[in-house]
Amino acid sequence: MGNPFEALWNTIKTFVDVEEKSPLNIIEVGDCWQYLTTVQEFIRYEEIGLNTTKDDEVKEMLHDALKLCKSQSKRLSDFMIKEGIPLSVVASPKPDSDNNDIPLGVKLTDDEIVNGVAFKFVTISQLSSKGQVDAIRNDVAMMWLEYYSEIVTFGATLRVLMRKRGWLKVPPYYVPPGNPIK
Repeated sequence: MGNPFEALWNTIKTFVDVEEKSPLNIIEVGDCWQYLTTVQEFIRYEEIGLNTTKDDEVKEMLHDALKLCKSQSKRLSDFMIKEGIPLSVVASPKPDSDNNDIPLGVKLTDDEIVNGVAFKFVTISQLSSKGQVDAIRNDVAMMWLEYYSEIVTFGATLRVLMRKRGWLKVPPYYVPPGNPIK
């Protein structure tokens, strides 16, 4: 069964994307290349996290992040190949390993893994926003908007896990001079 939001999204795209497709400009190409490289390197981090953690909730979150990143990587790679853009070369996949075999001084804690994932999602959300702003072609702009909406959806779930576990890093509160703390 199809996703109703996806159906609505595809319908909207047909109304908006009526232009004849011009070649991508250099900034659009650079945004695609940078995003793909970042997401593919992010996949390696998620694999490392899966090899490190024993926590079932963190594993589930990492599987969701991995699924999202692989999906975006595949769609963007296909788009880039169709447009004639060379793909970046990234590190090869990490083999599955037993987390008990990783020395304690090297092993990331669950807090470090989750905050690393959060930081990386902030990074790709910024890159997708930049790509959307830089896009001249409607199809490219819609692609970035779609990626951004997927990231925001995942980020909301991630924030719940981080709050629940006390892993959310909150900067100090700002209290202007002369204002009493409430």
